[in-house]
Amino acid sequence: MKKKMIYVHGKNGNADESRHYDAFFPEYDVIGFDYKSETPWDAREEFCRFLASLKVEYGNVAVIANSIGAFFTMCAWGDKRMERAYFISPIVNMNRLIADMMKWCGVSESELRARRTIDTSFGETLSWEYLSWIRKNPISWNTPTAILYGADDKMQSLDTIRIFAEKIKADVTVMENGEHWFHTEEQMAFLDRWIQKANLDKSL
Repeated sequence: MKKKMIYVHGKNGNADESRHYDAFFPEYDVIGFDYKSETPWDAREEFCRFLASLKVEYGNVAVIANSIGAFFTMCAWGDKRMERAYFISPIVNMNRLIADMMKWCGVSESELRARRTIDTSFGETLSWEYLSWIRKNPISWNTPTAILYGADDKMQSLDTIRIFAEKIKADVTVMENGEHWFHTEEQMAFLDRWIQKANLDKSL
């Protein structure tokens, strides 16, 4: 039986994106996870239920996760040590990201606490419940991990990524002119070379 590779998409992504990775992991059964959760507490329940449905040992499972999908993955599966993980533009410090979004729209923490939720001009909803939850539930991640980061990523700074990577002993590859969303022909070619190299690096 082949090992399992779970692909966890980012916001507005879909499970069908997993097909892109079939050729890079012939030894795995690559499975796209079409999750519905929009909060980390819902993700914890949904992701754990999905993993249990696979009926495999955690050591036989690897993960490719993108953006918020990587954050939800760590929130839900942080107590599992899987074979390895490949994170593309991961959100690794949600507290920092929410603080940045509050700054972008001029919202103070006391205002958010009082109003509970605030809609922003850039399409996100700030939530006191969400912020409180992530502060009470810090990420723990024990799986060997490779991270791909775009130098023009506006969601998380390179310093934030490197601090996290040092904490979990992850390898970080930075693409100059890369964005949070890897989607251009040049960016996807870089991603493909990265994931092929990361897969061959058995020291990960």
